[in-house]
Amino acid sequence: MSKRLRSSEVCADCSGPDPSWASVNRGILICDECCSVHRSLGRHISQVRHLKHTPWPPTLLQMVETLYNNGANSIWEHSLLDPASIMSGRRKANPQDKVHPNKAEFIRAKYQMLAFVHRLPCRDDDSVTAKDLSKQLHSSVRTGNLETCLRLLSLGAQANFFHPEKGNTPLHVAAKAGQILQAELLAVYGADPGTQDSSGKTPIDYARQGGHRELAERLVEVQYELTDRLAFYLCGRRPDHQNGQHFIIPQMADSSLDLSELAKAAKKKLQSLSNHLFEELAMDVYDEVDRRETDAVWLATQNHSTLVTETTAVPFLPVNPEYSSTRNQGRQKLARFNAHEFATLVIDILSDAKRRQQGNPSSGSKDNVELILKAVGSQPSVESQDNDQPDYDSVASDEDPDLETTASKASRQKSLGKDAH
Repeated sequence: MSKRLRSSEVCADCSGPDPSWASVNRGILICDECCSVHRSLGRHISQVRHLKHTPWPPTLLQMVETLYNNGANSIWEHSLLDPASIMSGRRKANPQDKVHPNKAEFIRAKYQMLAFVHRLPCRDDDSVTAKDLSKQLHSSVRTGNLETCLRLLSLGAQANFFHPEKGNTPLHVAAKAGQILQAELLAVYGADPGTQDSSGKTPIDYARQGGHRELAERLVEVQYELTDRLAFYLCGRRPDHQNGQHFIIPQMADSSLDLSELAKAAKKKLQSLSNHLFEELAMDVYDEVDRRETDAVWLATQNHSTLVTETTAVPFLPVNPEYSSTRNQGRQKLARFNAHEFATLVIDILSDAKRRQQGNPSSGSKDNVELILKAVGSQPSVESQDNDQPDYDSVASDEDPDLETTASKASRQKSLGKDAH
């Protein structure tokens, strides 16, 4: 992390002192107790990172700091700032409140129900409203006013909106203007650095042409964020994108453990998935990696004499109501994979992402292979009665016949772009 935030900061949800976590997509800082509730909501609602014990891209941290210091929390608590709210008995949580039910109920109302967000006047055609908001976002990202853009996103503006007259997306505009913090915010809300404008140019091209080298390099990292995170989870290294290395494909040191017929069949099934289903599975595995890593940080930083672990644990991925019940069940099943099974799945995802992007599994000589030692087997997992097959039957949705190139799209992070309106 580039620097520690000021000790005078307080939790956005209960005003407790010295918050040690951030919700990246909300632009706020939160304390341990409130973070335990955020984690239980899922990443589609709140993407949490520890301020000191989680690695941060410097400009991503700067984005959160800027939003927090400029009052982003008032976006999520707009109606609570009205004196009438106090008269009606509506109030935010305070540090002395119990986590359950007091803080939990307030946080769910604030971020899941968006109960306190400023509502636009009702219109007959919601799609027009969303289009208008997205056009405002398209114009606003050329400036440094992050909180305006976060407010538009909270109301339903789409980060990947393609402006029909301008022929590009908000991320193109931010990249051309060199607005790296706006680019970070858009990426958090799902903007794709690989999207082409009407002339076939990407935001990365815009940044390079404008001489914004740091922004261009960061957008490349964002483009490969999913596969980079998976590789780092296994071997602690990321590819060297500046020198043309875009994938690291780890391998088990003892590959004999992975040669069962079941493993072979599972890998073949993975390779036969459509690009759409593969992208969904890759995103689900990314979310599970995030859950496992955040859980490790969480357990390492808690004072177990004051916090009851059972009430703050997140044993599997929370339900995302936008996904089918089958997909949600598959996501939760990922927590049952022991460390070796999960590492094998991650390696297969990385290998297939590279194959799908490059079209040739043997291409890309600059991409390295890292050996994963059997020590990976010492990592804990959630036990299950029927954990007898590490299958890839985890994702189900309507089949997408469009077999577009998927690796860069899969590296995008799904966020609450659809949930924020």
